[in-house]
Amino acid sequence: MQHYAQEPTGGGEALPTAVITNLVSTMAKLDYVFSLLIFSGEQPVALANCVLGFSTFKCAPLLNIHDLVVHCEWRGCGLSQMLLRAIEQQAVQRGCCKVTLEVLEGNTVARNAYLKAGFAPYQLRPETGSAMFWQKLL
Repeated sequence: MQHYAQEPTGGGEALPTAVITNLVSTMAKLDYVFSLLIFSGEQPVALANCVLGFSTFKCAPLLNIHDLVVHCEWRGCGLSQMLLRAIEQQAVQRGCCKVTLEVLEGNTVARNAYLKAGFAPYQLRPETGSAMFWQKLL
Protein backbone atom coordinates (compact mmCIF):
# COMPACT_ATOMS: atom_id res chain seq x y z
CA MET A 1 0.00 0.00 0.00
CA GLN A 2 2.76 2.42 0.95
CA HIS A 3 4.54 1.87 -2.37
CA TYR A 4 1.38 2.63 -4.36
CA ALA A 5 0.32 5.58 -2.16
CA GLN A 6 3.52 7.39 -3.07
CA GLU A 7 2.91 7.09 -6.83
CA PRO A 8 0.89 9.80 -8.64
CA THR A 9 -2.12 7.48 -9.11
CA GLY A 10 -2.07 6.69 -5.38
CA GLY A 11 -2.04 10.35 -4.33
CA GLY A 12 1.71 10.94 -4.35
CA GLU A 13 2.12 10.96 -0.57
CA ALA A 14 3.26 8.43 2.00
CA LEU A 15 0.56 6.96 4.21
CA PRO A 16 0.61 8.43 7.73
CA THR A 17 2.43 6.44 10.39
CA ALA A 18 -0.86 5.86 12.26
CA VAL A 19 -2.34 4.20 9.16
CA ILE A 20 0.70 1.97 8.65
CA THR A 21 0.72 1.02 12.34
CA ASN A 22 -3.01 0.27 12.64
CA LEU A 23 -4.29 -0.79 9.23
CA VAL A 24 -3.86 -4.56 9.47
CA SER A 25 -5.12 -4.86 13.06
CA THR A 26 -8.12 -2.61 12.34
CA MET A 27 -9.07 -4.48 9.18
CA ALA A 28 -8.75 -7.80 11.04
CA LYS A 29 -11.56 -6.71 13.39
CA LEU A 30 -13.99 -6.14 10.50
CA ASP A 31 -15.78 -9.26 9.26
CA TYR A 32 -16.84 -7.51 6.04
CA VAL A 33 -13.27 -6.67 4.91
CA PHE A 34 -10.66 -9.05 3.53
CA SER A 35 -7.36 -8.92 1.66
CA LEU A 36 -5.80 -11.10 -0.99
CA LEU A 37 -2.02 -11.14 -1.40
CA ILE A 38 0.38 -12.53 -3.98
CA PHE A 39 3.91 -13.24 -2.80
CA SER A 40 7.21 -13.84 -4.53
CA GLY A 41 9.02 -15.82 -1.88
CA GLU A 42 8.65 -13.77 1.31
CA GLN A 43 7.94 -10.50 -0.54
CA PRO A 44 4.36 -9.33 -1.15
CA VAL A 45 4.10 -8.15 -4.76
CA ALA A 46 0.35 -7.64 -5.25
CA LEU A 47 -2.56 -6.83 -2.96
CA ALA A 48 -6.32 -6.45 -3.13
CA ASN A 49 -8.38 -5.07 -0.25
CA CYS A 50 -12.08 -5.85 -0.60
CA VAL A 51 -15.16 -4.67 1.28
CA LEU A 52 -18.54 -6.39 1.29
CA GLY A 53 -21.50 -4.12 0.72
CA PHE A 54 -25.14 -4.48 -0.21
CA SER A 55 -27.12 -3.74 -3.37
CA THR A 56 -30.62 -2.54 -2.56
CA PHE A 57 -31.61 -2.84 -6.23
CA LYS A 58 -30.70 -6.55 -6.23
CA CYS A 59 -31.36 -7.25 -2.53
CA ALA A 60 -28.02 -9.04 -2.44
CA PRO A 61 -24.49 -8.51 -1.21
CA LEU A 62 -21.89 -6.92 -3.46
CA LEU A 63 -18.12 -6.89 -3.28
CA ASN A 64 -16.15 -3.67 -3.68
CA ILE A 65 -12.48 -3.73 -4.59
CA HIS A 66 -11.25 -0.85 -2.46
CA ASP A 67 -7.55 -1.23 -3.34
CA LEU A 68 -5.77 -3.22 -6.01
CA VAL A 69 -2.01 -2.76 -6.02
CA VAL A 70 0.76 -4.43 -8.01
CA HIS A 71 4.33 -3.47 -7.14
CA CYS A 72 5.89 -1.55 -10.05
CA GLU A 73 8.59 -4.20 -10.55
CA TRP A 74 5.88 -6.86 -11.08
CA ARG A 75 3.51 -4.98 -13.39
CA GLY A 76 2.85 -6.60 -16.73
CA CYS A 77 3.15 -10.13 -15.30
CA GLY A 78 -0.60 -10.82 -15.12
CA LEU A 79 -0.91 -10.41 -11.35
CA SER A 80 -3.84 -8.00 -11.52
CA GLN A 81 -5.75 -10.53 -13.63
CA MET A 82 -4.95 -13.27 -11.10
CA LEU A 83 -6.27 -11.08 -8.28
CA LEU A 84 -9.38 -10.10 -10.23
CA ARG A 85 -10.21 -13.76 -10.93
CA ALA A 86 -9.71 -14.63 -7.25
CA ILE A 87 -11.90 -11.70 -6.21
CA GLU A 88 -14.63 -12.83 -8.58
CA GLN A 89 -14.45 -16.35 -7.12
CA GLN A 90 -14.78 -14.89 -3.62
CA ALA A 91 -17.79 -12.83 -4.73
CA VAL A 92 -19.52 -15.89 -6.20
CA GLN A 93 -18.82 -17.93 -3.06
CA ARG A 94 -20.30 -15.15 -0.92
CA GLY A 95 -23.45 -14.87 -3.06
CA CYS A 96 -22.65 -11.39 -4.38
CA CYS A 97 -24.59 -9.93 -7.28
CA LYS A 98 -21.67 -7.85 -8.57
CA VAL A 99 -18.12 -6.64 -8.00
CA THR A 100 -17.50 -2.89 -7.98
CA LEU A 101 -14.40 -0.70 -8.03
CA GLU A 102 -13.25 2.82 -8.64
CA VAL A 103 -10.45 3.86 -10.98
CA LEU A 104 -8.96 7.23 -11.85
CA GLU A 105 -9.78 8.46 -15.33
CA GLY A 106 -6.11 8.98 -16.12
CA ASN A 107 -4.96 5.56 -14.88
CA THR A 108 -5.15 3.93 -18.29
CA VAL A 109 -3.08 0.90 -17.27
CA ALA A 110 -5.56 0.03 -14.49
CA ARG A 111 -8.55 0.87 -16.67
CA ASN A 112 -7.29 -1.48 -19.37
CA ALA A 113 -6.71 -4.24 -16.81
CA TYR A 114 -10.27 -3.86 -15.53
CA LEU A 115 -11.72 -3.81 -19.05
CA LYS A 116 -9.76 -6.98 -19.85
CA ALA A 117 -11.32 -8.64 -16.79
CA GLY A 118 -14.84 -7.70 -17.93
CA PHE A 119 -15.47 -4.53 -15.93
CA ALA A 120 -17.17 -1.54 -17.54
CA PRO A 121 -18.36 1.92 -16.48
CA TYR A 122 -21.63 1.78 -14.57
CA GLN A 123 -24.65 3.12 -16.37
CA LEU A 124 -28.36 2.42 -15.93
CA ARG A 125 -29.41 4.16 -19.13
CA PRO A 126 -27.33 6.02 -21.73
CA GLU A 127 -29.47 9.15 -21.42
CA THR A 128 -28.72 9.48 -17.70
CA GLY A 129 -24.96 9.07 -18.12
CA SER A 130 -22.35 7.07 -16.26
CA ALA A 131 -22.12 6.87 -12.49
CA MET A 132 -19.58 9.13 -10.82
CA PHE A 133 -17.68 8.40 -7.63
CA TRP A 134 -17.75 11.38 -5.23
CA GLN A 135 -16.42 11.95 -1.74
CA LYS A 136 -16.76 14.30 1.21
CA LEU A 137 -13.83 14.21 3.60
CA LEU A 138 -14.70 14.18 7.29
